[in-house]
Amino acid sequence: MSSPTTQNRTSNQIEENAPGEGMLASLASNARQYGIVGALVVIVVVFEILTKGVLLKPNSFVSLIQQNAYVIILAIGMVMVIIATHIDLSVGSLVAFIGGVCAILMEHMGVNWMLAILLSLVVGLLIGVWQGFWVAVVGIPGFITTLAGMLIFRGLATVIVGESVPITSLEFRGIARDYLPNILGWWGPFDGLTIVLGLLCILAYSWSQISKRRKTLAVGLVPESKGLMIGKILVASVVIVFVTYLLASSGNETQGGTPIMLVIVAVLVLIYNFILTRTVFGRHVYAVGGNRKAAVLSGINAKRVDFTLFVHMGFLSAVAAICMLSRLASATAQAGMEFEMDAIASCFIGGTAVTGGIGTIPGAVVGAFVMGVINQGLSIMGVDTAIVKTIKGLVLLLAVAIDVMSKRRKS
Repeated sequence: MSSPTTQNRTSNQIEENAPGEGMLASLASNARQYGIVGALVVIVVVFEILTKGVLLKPNSFVSLIQQNAYVIILAIGMVMVIIATHIDLSVGSLVAFIGGVCAILMEHMGVNWMLAILLSLVVGLLIGVWQGFWVAVVGIPGFITTLAGMLIFRGLATVIVGESVPITSLEFRGIARDYLPNILGWWGPFDGLTIVLGLLCILAYSWSQISKRRKTLAVGLVPESKGLMIGKILVASVVIVFVTYLLASSGNETQGGTPIMLVIVAVLVLIYNFILTRTVFGRHVYAVGGNRKAAVLSGINAKRVDFTLFVHMGFLSAVAAICMLSRLASATAQAGMEFEMDAIASCFIGGTAVTGGIGTIPGAVVGAFVMGVINQGLSIMGVDTAIVKTIKGLVLLLAVAIDVMSKRRKS
């Protein structure tokens, strides 16, 4: 057994030997992840030029977040489902149905808006239980189960909603359009709270990278090079500072800064990224997706994993429905059309493997932003909706083709 002195000497040797090679190795092993982020940056720059600077105006950036929050929320659940080799085609219909239920509770039954939200989340969980039962217990493939769910819940949404149900609650509508309270006042033209949150994000990211490297060294593994770690922290800090600037200078005469929708999305991303990467359930999801038979033989209850995944997907569909209903301020049976396609595309663009077993929530979030920037940029340019769909389809096809070809090259 090696002594602490020997371990430290080994760690120092790891850091000193060929730092350039270590950085290149780290870049090569994470080329797909860095490539996705790089592609997002290129797309943003291109559309910033094509829209003559409109895309990254403060209020346009806030609008980008508010209009695409539902995609990110659905993609969080979808990436876990796809990792486990399933698919969920029903999420768009669930958004319409649960949104309709929430609207009817508030407007036709006089239920308080907060209680209506709680009941809507319960409905989402029950739908997740329903679909999880057919997949995990009965053994019907997720594709077929959720295809049936897409038809069932779209039909139910049409029956219960009719043409539309307008939302009169200003508090509920404020979820999508309002900002966090300006408790620290305005620092010149900027919201003080947003600046503080931005600085905290930089500190948290820096601490997480340093902590990750220390833990890797502690167990005797080769970490990414120190130069690459510092570079990642610097790049992330620049991005966070720029986003903080946009958010802190956004808003109107009465409010501005950090939109509530961004807080909801950020909390869900953090919680579900923790679940997927730091819990036993998350490890089981990857194990089942990587090799289901081997996972079962190792003692993993694959049926329980499948069931739980669809319960989570039902819950996240309910959250997306609430956010969408707040933004539209009216429930319609046509709400959520093609949402499942946007969520699935976000996952594949973000690096989730078509065959399952590989994928990350941050990657899906980046993929959702790619889709969102394309939508927003082309919309600002006045491009026809049909052309927008064509371009999004080509981007999805390209992303999957890259994944397939990279796997073929490795094999």
